[in-house]
Amino acid sequence: MAVDLQGTDTAHRQVQYALVVNGRDISATVRPLLMRLQLRESRGEEADQLDITLDDSTGNLALPPVGATIALQMGYRHTGMVDKGTYTVDEIEHSGAPDVVQLRCRSAELRSTLRQRASQSWHGATVGSIVRDIAAKNKLQANVDPALASIAVQHIDQTNESDVHFLTRLGRLHDAVATVKKGRLVFLPIGSTTNAAGKQLDAILLTRRAGDGHRYHSAARDSYSGVRAYWYDNNAAEKKAAIAGSESNLKTLPHSYATKSSALRAARAEMGRIVRGAATLEISLAIGQPALMVQTPVNVRGFKPEIDGTGWLCKTVEHSLDDNGLVTRLELERRAPDAQEINAV
Repeated sequence: MAVDLQGTDTAHRQVQYALVVNGRDISATVRPLLMRLQLRESRGEEADQLDITLDDSTGNLALPPVGATIALQMGYRHTGMVDKGTYTVDEIEHSGAPDVVQLRCRSAELRSTLRQRASQSWHGATVGSIVRDIAAKNKLQANVDPALASIAVQHIDQTNESDVHFLTRLGRLHDAVATVKKGRLVFLPIGSTTNAAGKQLDAILLTRRAGDGHRYHSAARDSYSGVRAYWYDNNAAEKKAAIAGSESNLKTLPHSYATKSSALRAARAEMGRIVRGAATLEISLAIGQPALMVQTPVNVRGFKPEIDGTGWLCKTVEHSLDDNGLVTRLELERRAPDAQEINAV
């Protein structure tokens, strides 16, 4: 059952937020100076980004050092605030006149060790053991979907690439997403509706109300019915095909795979991407919803039947706060079945 975030009277909601820099709460200092706060949460390799713009026309603002940590909470007075994570100040800009301070911060969870280039090989491993190895190296706990964790990996190389890039590549092979949240390295199917702690996320119901803008897009050019991946059968000394979906309109992957199982996994992963990309929906919520996050399942109501009848998944979430209030913008993609559930031919 979907949770209706817009089911209560929101006409007089009072926005609240808290900013804590290096353990010191600066919310009261910032409040009269805040011009704009924008948080963009993304899926995968791209780090979440927090941008803060402050009025320094009095010249009294002290600049935080690069590398400072900023913890953010935001919400409404009657519902309480939501923890939106901890960020590291990457860039500082001071301009004028009138004087303005701009801070660009990125998720503190994507620590520097994850972005350092490294080389390593795994042979006779599983997806779970690989992710756990990388988590341990970066002093993180691993949270791997059980179905993904058990997948055998005959051989894979990490060659002069960062752990983040390698995990993204590993995820693409299995239609999964790798991210770091609250000290956990999470590796889940892209369509998974569980959070970093393994808790099931309830589907959110968004209804069309006055002041909300949207953009729906659907294209037939990528309407493949299935995906074909080739693999080489050493026993038969011939190339064979593994197919995910149906054969009526196939997309063929250019790469050949060593085994039938690896070819089928690649075909299923690509089919999942095709299904999700077949339709997209962007929604701008005039009354922001800070509880919304990436991977949240969404149902909508009050649009066209084709839109209302589709299950959606948050791909990107952007929260913006300024003098006009809190606004949330969502980039949604069509929910697809888990890659392992896509039929094979």
